[in-house]
Amino acid sequence: MNLPNLLTWLRILAIPLFVGIFYLPPTWLSPFGQNLIATIIFSGAAITDWLDGYLARTLNQMSAFGAFLDPVADKLMVAAALIVLVHLERLDAPIALIIIGREITVSALREWMAHIGKAKSVAVSFLGKIKTASQMIAIPLLLYHEKIGEHFDSQVIGTWLIYLAAILTLWSMIYYLKAAIPQALKHSP
Repeated sequence: MNLPNLLTWLRILAIPLFVGIFYLPPTWLSPFGQNLIATIIFSGAAITDWLDGYLARTLNQMSAFGAFLDPVADKLMVAAALIVLVHLERLDAPIALIIIGREITVSALREWMAHIGKAKSVAVSFLGKIKTASQMIAIPLLLYHEKIGEHFDSQVIGTWLIYLAAILTLWSMIYYLKAAIPQALKHSP
């Protein structure tokens, strides 16, 4: 157990807290309070996603377990947030399904490519990083669900960004599949 892995575990442990916020009785926490706390928890998780990788590299504490657990924690938190947003009717279910389905597909693809020794052919691309950034900005905006000032409607901006993330999600999945198909053909029985 090292500091980067501890941060990753904390991100996983925050998921039930994040989801549970929306199931508290209204006498305990107002809808605005629920939105604000959920936004803070998700944003904190997004920051620790970056921080644990930075610390692992800086402190030379990279591990195979951390490399496995970090993307799992990220995908679990994003999936939980998308499901909550669908439940709150702030996100259309097909968009959530596209994003979650792509994550499962690409994770399985990466696992298989690693198994045949070709993991580098499906390494994270710049397109994937743009998709992640768009998604990690959109989700807190959709969770917050309030106007910021007079002119910044977080729901509208968040919706546009999550649709952009869904388009980039499909595009990046096609990119990874195109990189993997030649390897799959070489290694098929």
